[in-house]
Amino acid sequence: MSDTKKEIIRAAKFLFFSISAGVIQSLSFLVMNEFLKWNYWVCYLVALALSVIWNFTLNRKFTFKSANNVPVAMFKVFLFYLVFTPLSTWGGQALNDVGVNEYIVLALSMILNFVLEFLYQKYVVFRGSIDSAKKS
Repeated sequence: MSDTKKEIIRAAKFLFFSISAGVIQSLSFLVMNEFLKWNYWVCYLVALALSVIWNFTLNRKFTFKSANNVPVAMFKVFLFYLVFTPLSTWGGQALNDVGVNEYIVLALSMILNFVLEFLYQKYVVFRGSIDSAKKS
């Protein structure tokens, strides 16, 4: 299989798993926002954490097929979110405070997260270990 075709398939898998993580994030956000009536930032942080764990687990195994040291890879993802989370939480809360609908803010954050996380995982987290896992 050509490298281009392999990368298109990899990007499609990442998109598919990100959509599933997005469903988890959206539904958990909806429950906390509509039923528990928590503040935007609390809903966002909890929902984001749930989706990150789901997305990392699936993408490491199936998209990047990495045999990388899992704690090291998770720490690299933690570093990404150490920057992304406060910026997106602050920005999302600021947009919400000026009247932008929280679901529009959530969607914008999720799209930004999708693009940045794919690039970060491919070129930082799993660089040098892509397709290194043994087939079982």
